[in-house]
Amino acid sequence: MLIELFTKLGSLFGHLANNDTWEDYSWGVTSEEYEKLRYTVNRQFVYNGWFTKESVERALLSWSEVLTEDKLQEWSDAYQQVKSPKRIAVIMAGNIPLVGFHDFLTVLLSGHRVIGKLSSDDQTLLPSFVEILYKWEPSLKEWIVLTPAKLPEFDAVIATGSNNSMQHFEQYFGKYPHIFRKNRTSVAVFNGEETKEEIEALGEDIFAYYGLGCRNVTHLLLPEGFNLDRFFEGIFKYNEVIYHKKYGNNYDYHKAVYLMNKISLLDNNFVLLRESEELHSPISLIHYHYYKTSTDKEAFLQAHGSQIQAIVGHGYIPFGEAQKPSLSDYADGIDTFAWLTSL
Repeated sequence: MLIELFTKLGSLFGHLANNDTWEDYSWGVTSEEYEKLRYTVNRQFVYNGWFTKESVERALLSWSEVLTEDKLQEWSDAYQQVKSPKRIAVIMAGNIPLVGFHDFLTVLLSGHRVIGKLSSDDQTLLPSFVEILYKWEPSLKEWIVLTPAKLPEFDAVIATGSNNSMQHFEQYFGKYPHIFRKNRTSVAVFNGEETKEEIEALGEDIFAYYGLGCRNVTHLLLPEGFNLDRFFEGIFKYNEVIYHKKYGNNYDYHKAVYLMNKISLLDNNFVLLRESEELHSPISLIHYHYYKTSTDKEAFLQAHGSQIQAIVGHGYIPFGEAQKPSLSDYADGIDTFAWLTSL
């Protein structure tokens, strides 16, 4: 039943992502329901200025590509469904649209009940689609609870937040079986043979969702002698990102702070580059550093492995594909499905 429902939902996501005009009831919703969903998608920026129509549609399109019957069946068939359902609290982040959807889906397909604690930055999108699921299968009301407020009783916890959140997670939820996720980020590895088209595709990994996701590239690992003009030329098509007010404010602020502190920057008027071995960087700034040998490169990646979500480049995730994880690409490398079935 769930495979069929989420396949149907994935199809609906695709229509919304492509801004299709409603055709008939085969989509699973009436014309009025579909227009209400489109209104919700288009108005997310009112609740969260980062959630532009384009960003929400990007998230929906990404999910529509994996919510197919074949992919869902193959993924879930690799695990045993639980025989004794438990109540799993999922504390969701709100950095990008529907960022908690994978945990939501995994809990349900594993055979557990999901109690979703909605982020204050993303309170209306998932509930709108859950209402559609309720319409298609009313019995799901016994399996899904979403709340922005205090959690009802639960048996285990999946919590995603900042590094600063970990102390609170441990204090309030440490006594329960749990998965706690901290901040991670992503890295691009160059070998010097990248084409302009590949570097252009890397721009998608950097600027999608304005750089707010853990799969956004914030650090460039470059071979000695790499000409950064090639990088700036490749990403130029993303220059309009500067016209987003919140992104533009970040760019102006960080540029001023670094310059006042006499920290050297490279600047192309919409993104800043700073030479540093730091992985994490603020919005609108990318760190980079040079390596001498492949051994140096691998040593750096291994040393920072616990902080890296995705690596793009030749021999890694292809450029432009960081924001397209499969169903089995688990956050922090922890197999959530296996953990849920072991409870």
